Amino acid sequence: MTWNWKQPGWPNFSYDSKALESLEPQFLVQAGEFVGTCKHMGADDQETLKIELISEEAVKTSEIEGEILNRDSVQSSLRHQLGLGPARPGIDPAERGISEMMVDLYRNFGPALDDATMFAWHKMLLAGDKKISVIGGYRTHEDPMQVGSGPDYKRTVHFDTPPSSRMQAEMARFNAWFNDTAPGGKNPLPALTRAGIAHLYFVCIHPFEDGNGRIGRALAEKSLAQNLSQPSLIALAYTIERKRKDYYAALERNNKELEITAWLTYFANTILEAQRNTIKRVDFFVIKAKFYETFRGQFNERQDRVIARMFKEGIDGFKGGLSAENYISISKTSRATATRDLQDLVEKGALTKTGELRHTRYFLKLGDAAGD
Repeated sequence: MTWNWKQPGWPNFSYDSKALESLEPQFLVQAGEFVGTCKHMGADDQETLKIELISEEAVKTSEIEGEILNRDSVQSSLRHQLGLGPARPGIDPAERGISEMMVDLYRNFGPALDDATMFAWHKMLLAGDKKISVIGGYRTHEDPMQVGSGPDYKRTVHFDTPPSSRMQAEMARFNAWFNDTAPGGKNPLPALTRAGIAHLYFVCIHPFEDGNGRIGRALAEKSLAQNLSQPSLIALAYTIERKRKDYYAALERNNKELEITAWLTYFANTILEAQRNTIKRVDFFVIKAKFYETFRGQFNERQDRVIARMFKEGIDGFKGGLSAENYISISKTSRATATRDLQDLVEKGALTKTGELRHTRYFLKLGDAAGD
């Protein structure tokens, strides 16, 4: 088996640009739709939405790598990083680190890419990790680095990376390519094409001992932001995480050849889906605000707590709906009180009810609040 980096033409990827001709304009149209929707929000709502979108990406890009973070801690750290309030005590270094990286990406997407930027991101991500020998620098170990999955006794190798001795030269070439293909560079590329190549190219080099996936996705978002001249805030990691197997399968299918049309088509469609997911989240945020305006002062403390918990689930909501048991657990109340509270919420028009007896489930009734 020959990996793409072992081939004579590396890293000159080839692809059929016509395969993306219909997709590139969609990206610009959807980016405009997102900006247009946000313009109708007040400044406070825009800040809140920004925190929600960035925190969701921070949590999901870590989850893809098997790291589960506390969303509230991430949001608290983000608010602190953005100067919107103090950070809560006891935040884990991983939660603080991913927040720092996401804020740096949000604020500093425009400057050219260099080693210092990625070393800073790496230090943020892996602060306090005792297992990594080089933090804030490219890997130097002599042992071959393999990307795989499964237990040690039955490990599947998806990819062999270039040796560590090549990292300085490989990354100098990568940085030069990234900057040359930026808007205003020597060889500018369309947004989806550039982001797709950047992500695959970087992941194939795999320059760090750990954190390559998270930094690779950050580079794709930096690329998109440069092409838009503003942060994209798209739900890229959220979208990838929902179909994680497809993501890894696409990477594995495209790390053995330099012809990458299939990869670019896959990644472009993933970005477009991520944009649509972001627009759905913005719509959900607006509907949430209208919902609370409609029912202001009508809920008791228990109902407020449960409604807030339902909204916290986001656009996916409670899987299968809210049950009476869920209500009892969240509100810390009796079954009789839960029954009365739920019936009251249905009568007020805040929830809809489906099923009977133990199959009864409740859902937020958002149509009326949205004006539908």
